[in-house]
Amino acid sequence: MLVQRLGSPSDFDPLLERVRNARVVMIGESTHGTYDYYRLREQLTRRLIAECGFSFVAVEGDWPDCDRVHRSVTAVPGGALEPQLALHQFERWPTWMWANAEVGRFASWLRAWNVERPEEQRAGFHGLDVYSLWESMQAIFDYLGEEDPKSLEAAQDAYRCFEPYGKRVEEYGMASRFVSARCEEEVVRLLARTREHALSDGPDRFSAWQNAEVVAGAERYYRAMVAGGPDSWNIRDTHMQDTLDRLLDRYGPDARGVVWAHNTHVGDARATDMAADGMINIGQLARERHGEDAVALVGFGSYRGTAIAAPRWGSPPEAMVVPPAREGSIERRLHELMPERAVLIFGGDDQPGWVTDTVDHRAIGVVYDPSFESWGNYVPTRLGDRYDAFIWCDDTTALHPLPVPAAPGEMETYPAGV
Repeated sequence: MLVQRLGSPSDFDPLLERVRNARVVMIGESTHGTYDYYRLREQLTRRLIAECGFSFVAVEGDWPDCDRVHRSVTAVPGGALEPQLALHQFERWPTWMWANAEVGRFASWLRAWNVERPEEQRAGFHGLDVYSLWESMQAIFDYLGEEDPKSLEAAQDAYRCFEPYGKRVEEYGMASRFVSARCEEEVVRLLARTREHALSDGPDRFSAWQNAEVVAGAERYYRAMVAGGPDSWNIRDTHMQDTLDRLLDRYGPDARGVVWAHNTHVGDARATDMAADGMINIGQLARERHGEDAVALVGFGSYRGTAIAAPRWGSPPEAMVVPPAREGSIERRLHELMPERAVLIFGGDDQPGWVTDTVDHRAIGVVYDPSFESWGNYVPTRLGDRYDAFIWCDDTTALHPLPVPAAPGEMETYPAGV
């Protein structure tokens, strides 16, 4: 194991050497609201794009929202001239995950980097998640209205099927326990038509196809959610990995992607108690599909600080105090052993027991109650198996959300908001 103190972006050199030949680099976070994670992840990603030729960034966000950012950062005609204008349009709670000053700074850098290059060499910004059923359906309507009005009927059939449940599609999940309430057939027809059109070239066609995949994935997700168990979680992460693979295919045989998501998605589930519960994640799926040598998983963690989160689902975000990590956790051990900031690169025969043994590892979602620290918010983890590298920040501060309207949140699986 190699430990490198972090003080400037150049201190990522050993990590870059470790991941520079990977096709996929996944960079995590142990909260969705920590400035230090976003800033360090930005510094590492800039170097992956500028020095290693990575093709795109794919985040744990909705496809339609992120597509507006993509159009801005790649200077597509009609896209926002300033990426922050696209970020201000994020509406689904929790908006602060991507509509924040830290992402705005990265997106502005990415646009400036891209406009100096030919279109085919510009790095994109995309969303992987499955929640945007209504937004994706509207995007399909907009596309078909322009490109293929004859196919609008399939889209309208799918819309009419979901319409009785309004924007609260979890109610569709409850109703779908009765076969007559399912919208599966309409969604399959919609997906087939848009996939057929997407086989020809063009970014708008690909985006329409992806929006149809989101509608199909959301239908499966909400139908599985009401049954409980790991199925809805697994549908979501499989959808995210399938989207990543479509992006790699779209960008070409030499394409390489950076993923930003929570540790709970990025770190290989087989190295946690998630596996015993029948859960998978994108870190595991990427290793299985592309091979461990082609995938690099990078986690984040901290001992104490502040983070943006909400006390309950759908409520306004707050800057919350994250108390010192509990006794026996990985975070407590790293607080005792490591400098203020460091990157740990795993491998070799000299790994200590706290890297190879199962130890509690903190995970904070968008919903957070610090009083749970004594018994919750931790995932038993074999750190060296879950990640290829780990970025440590002993003390952290909260990120800076943009002032955007927060729409009511939809239901999500455990762990809350990751």
